[in-house]
Amino acid sequence: QVQLVESGGGLVQAGDSLRLSCAASGMTFSSNVMGWFRQAPGKEREFVAIISRSGKSTSYTDSVKDRFTISRDNAKNTVYLQMNSLKPEDTAVYYCAAGAVTTTAPLYDYWGQGTQVTVSS
Repeated sequence: QVQLVESGGGLVQAGDSLRLSCAASGMTFSSNVMGWFRQAPGKEREFVAIISRSGKSTSYTDSVKDRFTISRDNAKNTVYLQMNSLKPEDTAVYYCAAGAVTTTAPLYDYWGQGTQVTVSS
């Protein structure tokens, strides 16, 4: 079965950086568009970034453009989210997702368990 396992979250101060990883198994990773989403307490899950199968095309939500970078290593079946200049409003549980080609969370078939990112001011 498909498994997505996120790692790399933690507690950091505003302005710091973190790199999230999502290791995939049970699927042909290179055939899947991969997405990162996040969910803050009391809010809906929201789109953060998406990357094409080859990694050559990416897209971001406006609030993270120029701060976050999504990338993938198809040889390692892993997708990454490099997060720089973190802000308190970036605090959320971050999820990777597969099984769709969209920025709409409910359309994804597969989700990881999430990793907590907390940014203190």
